[in-house]
Amino acid sequence: PSADDLADEMEDVDFDEEGAEEPDAEAWETEDDEGVEDGMEAQDDSEVTFSLHSASVFCVSLDPKTNTLAVTGGEDDKAFVWRVSDGELLFECSGHKDSVTCAGFSHDSVFVATGDMSGLIKVWRVESKEEVWSFEVGDLEWMEWHPQAHVLLAGTADGNSWMWKIPSGDCKTFQGPACPATCGRILPDGKRAVVGYEDGTMRIWDLKQGTSLHVLKGQDGHQDPLTCVASNQDGSLIMTGSVDCHAKLVNSATGKVVCVFKMESMAPKVPAGEGEEAESNSVESLGFCNVMPLAAVGYLDGTLAIYDLSTQSLRHKCQHESGIVQLLWEESSAVVYTCSLDGAVRLWDARSGKMISEYRGHSAEILDFAVNKDASIVVTTSGDHQAKVFCVQRPDR
Repeated sequence: PSADDLADEMEDVDFDEEGAEEPDAEAWETEDDEGVEDGMEAQDDSEVTFSLHSASVFCVSLDPKTNTLAVTGGEDDKAFVWRVSDGELLFECSGHKDSVTCAGFSHDSVFVATGDMSGLIKVWRVESKEEVWSFEVGDLEWMEWHPQAHVLLAGTADGNSWMWKIPSGDCKTFQGPACPATCGRILPDGKRAVVGYEDGTMRIWDLKQGTSLHVLKGQDGHQDPLTCVASNQDGSLIMTGSVDCHAKLVNSATGKVVCVFKMESMAPKVPAGEGEEAESNSVESLGFCNVMPLAAVGYLDGTLAIYDLSTQSLRHKCQHESGIVQLLWEESSAVVYTCSLDGAVRLWDARSGKMISEYRGHSAEILDFAVNKDASIVVTTSGDHQAKVFCVQRPDR
């Protein structure tokens, strides 16, 4: 019998009665509590499942104004706007010819933008469900709406970052090094953007002038490609993460590196033998807490590190069985959410480093997720072709 069959059989066993005299009863119970790895599908804590995608679902965003709509994009070259409350389809963002890897709503939820890997970006007016603008760039790496205006920013594999006014399409480009612009973020002031590149450099751009205010490279930059960038609430601090496993804290006004958080691997690195892959690790996601001077860094090896910014030291290490794909902080508390390759969403109390709760329902890795403003729901997308809505509201929080 396969592991799945065994998992199914185990579900029907009542351990309390059968294991009364068994010395192993204790062990069984703890095992059962943790959930059987191969029985990932068995437990579904979600309220709503959206299953119109026919391949992996890569990205999800919630509409910022009402938090009632989600947009998801997938490997099936499709993007959908749907209602979070019941999974009802509002409209399909049709016309993409490649995997939709970026999707998001404008700050006021008037527009929704979808971008595919080949670089075709489309913008739709949500209310009328009509396409109002489209543009084709080179291979798309990332895309983000401006926090206060109908302006879209995107980074491409040729090193350029593009900025458009929507729907007029007025365009400006920011020329980076001749390598992919791997990640980017508009700072909260709306006047600057930080962009990370594959060669380990990072630039802070003046969006109005089109000039770069600061360039971090060499010792100040990273040794390997940047994977993610984030800023704190007032935009005074930026954090960059990289394949080199370092996270750098940067003063956005001066462009100076304030400190470097290095994750020393717990196990000594064993040199890879012939034809063996060395254990790889990298920073996959990071973010700042709004209510305490804390930052979280998620690693591919499953480590969630909580750093104290005032002392620039490691405060907690929360271990996951499998790699962290993304993390998000609750808007008004010291709770951080992680989603990982094992298909679970977990909530962590950053003050104690303890896990608060765990939600399962996907039968494959979670690839992206979003949390609504009052932290009552989480929307996830997965390699199992589905998007799911989980209610995470807790009476005691």
